[in-house]
Amino acid sequence: MEKHTIMGGKVRVYRRPETRKWQCSTYLQGKHRRVSTGEESLALAKEFAEDWYFRLRAKQKGGALRDEKTFREAARRYLDEYDVITGGQRNRTYVDGNERRLRLYLLPFFGDMGLSEVTAGKVQEYRIMRHQTSPTGKPPAKNTMHQEIVVLRQVLKTAIRHGWLTHLPDLSMPYKHAEKISHRAWFAPEEYKKLYTATRNRVEKHKGKRWSWQAEQLHDYVLFMANTGLRPDEANRLQYRDVEIVEDEETGETILVIQVRGKRGVGYCKSTPGAVMPFERLLRRNMPRPEDPLFPGNHVIMLNNALAEEELKFDREGNRRTAYSLRHTYICLRLMEGADIYQIAKNCRTSVEMIEKYYASHISTSISAAAVNVKRKTKSKKKIIEHAKRNAHRVSQ
Repeated sequence: MEKHTIMGGKVRVYRRPETRKWQCSTYLQGKHRRVSTGEESLALAKEFAEDWYFRLRAKQKGGALRDEKTFREAARRYLDEYDVITGGQRNRTYVDGNERRLRLYLLPFFGDMGLSEVTAGKVQEYRIMRHQTSPTGKPPAKNTMHQEIVVLRQVLKTAIRHGWLTHLPDLSMPYKHAEKISHRAWFAPEEYKKLYTATRNRVEKHKGKRWSWQAEQLHDYVLFMANTGLRPDEANRLQYRDVEIVEDEETGETILVIQVRGKRGVGYCKSTPGAVMPFERLLRRNMPRPEDPLFPGNHVIMLNNALAEEELKFDREGNRRTAYSLRHTYICLRLMEGADIYQIAKNCRTSVEMIEKYYASHISTSISAAAVNVKRKTKSKKKIIEHAKRNAHRVSQ
């Protein structure tokens, strides 16, 4: 660390190896106080440090200098509380990711600041710093920056709960334009048919060979997912005891009733009849115990190969298709068949708002032509004249 002292040793100006900007610190009213000068020039940083020190002394004399917690102290309290308060409800990987974002990015920039110094302007400086000092040479992804600002907001909310901060600064992105709503990648009916035909052909191709079992599992996986609307992580947790073949009283069809465990907790899903046969093949093929998983293997490589061979990996907007696209396909196909959007949301353990925003907006059958193409009947000139004469007659009487 490069260090310089000014004001007779009362103020220290220093720069850490990982940053180009100078910081300054002093000991006043029984506490070490630090702030970033925002300057890369040592001369300008010293001028800033002198002005900052004199402002602190003026506040001290006027009684306006109050002790406050630093961002580092609030972050430490946040980390101590978060995992305990959530009671293990949050994914361990997510919790570790928050700790990593604090340690690597947020604390080096905000750590020594008082909580009142974390303003909207400082947050914008942080965004600029992250774009300029990226180790890969390209700015962080939009989602990466969003996750870091989320952690910053959670730390500041922790400070508010403990009375260390009075209000939350504006953390929104300035100069932000209205974003285009991106549609989820899915398979149109003819594309879905092309996909399951390809996986069925793979079963015949590998029959009696090394990859026979994997090819059969992949084919049933594609059909099962597209007829249930499960998320991939929900399918990975699914056990045979969670699935039951039943006769539906309302439709008279044979379907699956599935007990789903996923990010929304425990819920239920009723499949279409198309999921029954793949499930029966899984039972015959694997002879499982009740606690065995339905899909124990990883289908990513084989699914990607099938998508690449059929030129289905990307949709026309360039969105990448994955196993998640089978869930999107289920939702879109149900909408195209005229299913009630509220019932789809319940069956897929999501909200009507999400379906309307990401799915229904690009399904043509979700728009009623009868409601849109309404024509108002217009009166002929002859009827208008007759109507005027009748009104004139009534007035004269």
